[in-house]
Amino acid sequence: MDELITWPRGASAGPEGAGVPAPAGVVGGLAAEATTGIATEAAEAAAGDPGGWSVGLDVGGTKTLGVLVGPDGALGPRVRLAARPGGAGVAGTAAEAVRALVAEAGLAPGALAGVGIGLPGIVDPVAGRVEHAVNLGIEVAVPLAADVSAALGGVPVRLENDLNVAALGAAHLLPDPAPDLAFLALGTGLAAGLVLDGRLRRGASGVAGEIGHLVHVPGGLPCPCGQRGCLEQYASGGALSAAWPGPGDRPAPVALFAAADSGDAGAVAVRDRFAGAVAAAVRVLLLTTDVAHVVVGGGVSELGDPLLRVVRARLDDEARDSAFLAAMHMAERVTLAPRGVPVGAVGAALVGRKES
Repeated sequence: MDELITWPRGASAGPEGAGVPAPAGVVGGLAAEATTGIATEAAEAAAGDPGGWSVGLDVGGTKTLGVLVGPDGALGPRVRLAARPGGAGVAGTAAEAVRALVAEAGLAPGALAGVGIGLPGIVDPVAGRVEHAVNLGIEVAVPLAADVSAALGGVPVRLENDLNVAALGAAHLLPDPAPDLAFLALGTGLAAGLVLDGRLRRGASGVAGEIGHLVHVPGGLPCPCGQRGCLEQYASGGALSAAWPGPGDRPAPVALFAAADSGDAGAVAVRDRFAGAVAAAVRVLLLTTDVAHVVVGGGVSELGDPLLRVVRARLDDEARDSAFLAAMHMAERVTLAPRGVPVGAVGAALVGRKES
């Protein structure tokens, strides 16, 4: 796409300050202040004018999140369904989610400009196939786009890697246009999705942004990729769980940061080592792509401001000894993905209408 679509300038800022419509007064999954416009546009679409409506689905191993996005970029209804494994299960759940979303908005599936699906595994966006998506119960190639399209009566369906749709969604949700952005996912592993010059950057073999397999500690912890000391062994949710298993009644990141705040010296050391590794990931992204924003998402980002503070502090510390790094204002470019917003599903909706 030539330019990233952002929220209408009149949209009020939500609680996370992400420029999304404020969620106060939710009616049937729609922000109350947008209900009138949504209903009007739905009526027009039902009369035969699709008008740019699209559905985005973020498919994971346990759930499928979906959202309807209007022609002006406003969020419509949302849905969450339990995952069903295998190609047929994923396709069936996807079609079910789309039907539920359009029905709630008073649309028919045929009124959609397209459906986008973000999912893990090896995704071929051109052929519309996915394979080796182990968490979804998919091993051999499945023509998922064609299967879902057929179930919806021929609606165009497009596939994309889940990290890439998260990057598109994050760019879309920023209050100002962001043609250059990296989405840094701190989940079980570590990787980044890249939007450069307003377009997804997949790379020659589709692995652009796989910075988790840069060696951070030579000869360090073993990585399943076969190397030792990979960055994701130090800057990921999996790394935190291994370094600080915690009492088991709370997620490892929450337990770790609480213990560090209480003065536990061991927890402080683990937290600071983790912050240093995340800062290293940010530094790599900024030095190699010079993006305007690094948006941190994934499960660990649910820590919120405490995570952002320690990562920014580490970046600032490193910049004190380098005029070059100081001039890049790295800490100021790091932000968190907005809470409570299905970033991946929003990005998938853009893919659905070819906004990628």
